[in-house]
Amino acid sequence: EKLDYHHYLPIFFDGIREKEDPYRFLAVEGTHNMLERGGSKILPVVPQLIIPMKTALNTRDPEVIATTMKVLQKLVLSGEMIGEALVPYYRQILPVFNLFRGSTKNLGDAMDFGQRKRMNLGELIDETLEIF
Repeated sequence: EKLDYHHYLPIFFDGIREKEDPYRFLAVEGTHNMLERGGSKILPVVPQLIIPMKTALNTRDPEVIATTMKVLQKLVLSGEMIGEALVPYYRQILPVFNLFRGSTKNLGDAMDFGQRKRMNLGELIDETLEIF
C-alpha cells in the first residue's frame, strides 16, 4: 500500500534478465507480486518500465525472453489502460518479437511435454500480441 512503485517496480523489471537463482526468482516473484497488488499505481510507472523491458528482450536469450513475455502479459492484464499506455513504445518492443515469432516447434505428430512450462517462444509471442 505504501510501496513506492516508481522506485521498486523498475528495479524488479530490470532483474527479469537475471539467469541465476535466487536473483531470478526474487525478480520474477517481486514483479508478479507488485503487478498483482498494484492496481492504479502501475499505469504511471509504465514509461519507466520500457528500458528494462527492452534490455531484457535484447538479450536475445530464449529463457529471458519467455520470462519477459509472461511478465508483459501480467503487466497488461494488471490494470486498465496499460495496454494502451504501451502503444507509443511498440517501436522499441516489437522488433524482438518479430525475430522470435517464427520460432515455434514443428514436431509433426510428436508431443511437446514442455508445453505446460509455456517456454515455446513463438506461441508466447502470439499470446502476448493477442493480449495487447
